[in-house]
Amino acid sequence: MRVAFYAGSFDPLTNGHLDVIERAATLCDKLVVGIGAHDSKKALLSADERVNLIREAAAPAVMASGCTLETMVFSGLTVEAAQAAGASTIIRGLRDATDFDYEMQLAGMNADMASKLQTVFLPASRNVRHITATLVRQIASMGADVSSFTPPNVAAALKAKFAKT
Repeated sequence: MRVAFYAGSFDPLTNGHLDVIERAATLCDKLVVGIGAHDSKKALLSADERVNLIREAAAPAVMASGCTLETMVFSGLTVEAAQAAGASTIIRGLRDATDFDYEMQLAGMNADMASKLQTVFLPASRNVRHITATLVRQIASMGADVSSFTPPNVAAALKAKFAKT
């Protein structure tokens, strides 16, 4: 069984993340989405909220590709979480050359720590290349509509989250 691991904070899940998840699902039998939850980083959405939003948004497309979707929350190194998930591949999305430079460094460090894990880069599709979770959070915090940048369930969750503040 080919197991791939796609890690991120997913705070919030964006259409860019979903694009990578859907395409990664065509490359493996099981895709594990690892949600990084670090005490030192204040997240907008709880780990449980992110898990539920990812499952709801991604499961239909992943299952349609014949792949199994799993989620896990982790707080350590990505390579350790990928190994714990039984992955042989780490999936990384690339938006631009800046991402590429950083991700190449990260892939090199990961290879030194876990030589059996391969890193596969998936370039973002043209229509989602500009989307970042940071900008989505900022836009949502100002009460603007983020539905063109996120799956519908995430847009609704962000609207509800900021309506309370």
